Amino acid sequence: MRIRVLGSSAGGGFPQWNCNCPNCDGFRRGTLKARARTQSSIAISADGSDWLLVNASPDILTQIREAPELQPARAIRDSGIAAVLLMDAQIDHVTGLLMLRERQTPLPLLATPEVFSDISSGFPITGILSHYCGVQRQELPIDGSTVNVPGLPGLQVQTVSLSSKPPPYSPFRGNPRPGDNIGLLISNPATGQRAFYAPGLAEVTSALIELMSGCAVVLIDGTFWTHDEMQRLGLSAKAALDMGHLPQSGPGGMIEQLDRLPAGIRKILIHINNTNPMLVEDSDERAELTAHGIEVAHDGMDITF
Repeated sequence: MRIRVLGSSAGGGFPQWNCNCPNCDGFRRGTLKARARTQSSIAISADGSDWLLVNASPDILTQIREAPELQPARAIRDSGIAAVLLMDAQIDHVTGLLMLRERQTPLPLLATPEVFSDISSGFPITGILSHYCGVQRQELPIDGSTVNVPGLPGLQVQTVSLSSKPPPYSPFRGNPRPGDNIGLLISNPATGQRAFYAPGLAEVTSALIELMSGCAVVLIDGTFWTHDEMQRLGLSAKAALDMGHLPQSGPGGMIEQLDRLPAGIRKILIHINNTNPMLVEDSDERAELTAHGIEVAHDGMDITF
């Protein structure tokens, strides 16, 4: 089973187009040791030919150009993307669906009923696509049952309802529902190993620790380093948890939570905000992660399990 990280940044990418925070400004000036990143998305394949796109970033066209395996060229018009699965209805995870409109058949789209409700009303992408390729809708359960992905034999996933928030445009922003945000458990039937993906996560429960403890790979929310990161920089009045993200540092933070996992599990942070100091490869924050056995995802990273 193979996972390719198409985009590893939070919304806006890195550097963000209108941001002059120390990271973005330093990257443009060439004074920081850091990589540019597009907005978060991964692709999963059991055979290396047919892929499940997980979240459709606004940067999807760039990401496809950088991943030739997503365009196998088996026909004059073709794509390795067999289906799309949405983890939530955030703008930076669904806008790329509009870029896939040239398909000649309806786009297989997997999401929870709650996500479908948001992208059918508040941000009516499914209605827009009905005038182009259309959508083949498959609702995802959040009861832990196994889901077979259409067009992708050998790939089975399970969803996990997570504590986070729906997008700001959602009428449920202040009253989150189970299914607004999910984690994804990916199984390799050939090896019995599993990977867990959760780019948006506000709370790590004991049940979630138990689930992750049975995985070979954990690819998880790395948005902010500190709870007040955006506030200290004068970029937002909101703290990390206000936006539905558990910061890495501090008591109860993601580092502390990941330290609870058994040795041998590959721990990788993804969905990294442009302000996060761990983007700087020779920073103290990056060194701290390395000391805890935690990696930082980058665009183009390949993960097999």
